[in-house]
Amino acid sequence: MAQAAGVSVATASRALNGGDRVVTDELRTRVLQAARQLRYVPNAHAQALANRTRATVGLIMHDVSDPYFAAITRGAMEVASAHGALVMLGSTFRSPHREIEYVSTFRAQRAQAILVVGSGFDDAEYLEAMRAELGIHQDAGGRYAFVSHHDLPGDAVLPDNAVGGAAVARALLELGHRRFAVASGPSSLTTVEHRVGGFVDAVEEAGLPRSAVRVVEREFSEDGGYDAARDLVREGLSATALFCASDVMALGALAALREEGVSVPGDLSLMGFDDIPVMRHLAPPTSTVSLDLAGMGRAAMRLVLDVPQDGVVEESGAGGPRRLRFPAEVVLRESTTAPTRR
Repeated sequence: MAQAAGVSVATASRALNGGDRVVTDELRTRVLQAARQLRYVPNAHAQALANRTRATVGLIMHDVSDPYFAAITRGAMEVASAHGALVMLGSTFRSPHREIEYVSTFRAQRAQAILVVGSGFDDAEYLEAMRAELGIHQDAGGRYAFVSHHDLPGDAVLPDNAVGGAAVARALLELGHRRFAVASGPSSLTTVEHRVGGFVDAVEEAGLPRSAVRVVEREFSEDGGYDAARDLVREGLSATALFCASDVMALGALAALREEGVSVPGDLSLMGFDDIPVMRHLAPPTSTVSLDLAGMGRAAMRLVLDVPQDGVVEESGAGGPRRLRFPAEVVLRESTTAPTRR
């Protein structure tokens, strides 16, 4: 384009992007005319990195197609847009190694901030490598934060996963359930560990044995929920209630139960976790644990951009990382009733 306008690359850049040195009206007109003729579109990412006038944030999540992550990302993007920040997305598909690679990549691309959305991994090698990458980023003046529980230092938005899991158990116990099944994701994910752990602890606190809860560990996905429910039915389902560690797993579980001829809630009560919008539109509408997912995303983006929070209470020690806790509340719908068989 500079060649078409008959000017230097530096002059073309100043004409398009501004700068300390003034470009004459005649030169600016030539550059803009050449840009229109060539249909030139400025590279906003390159401009942000070069000029440092616009914040860039690397947002890393497990799976962009998962409604849980989509809702959180939407909230984060709303705040980024309001503050003129450029967001780069990366989907790890729950690979701890890919998560570390994305942090390294966003560092190399000079992102000022990195936001990691999703469960942490209970893996010593991962934790050591991630601490090292984030430490380098921070030493270079970068910011970072997490959404959900991570055993890593730094600012974080923390949903009450263990509290929510325990609330599910207590709600089912109050309805009269005494035999439970749990469709769980991998226990190496801290989100799963806290949700399932909270559920099991509450059952035991009620005086029931650990054997009252049958936990089936599968993928933390719709397919995982489908497989867990199908396998539970085919091995001889004795539980009167099934708790799925996420709503996406509950979607798969409901499909499997229908195929296996199990009535919900006639034969089996069903509950999920997260309150993604589709859950209230299923037949029957599915009970869940409500989290303000978009609000979590907004709060997390405010952390990494270092802008004031909006009505979120911070929990933090003096001078320590900022922790923003989001409550988890049970929402009972038609998929959960008192047990019809004892």
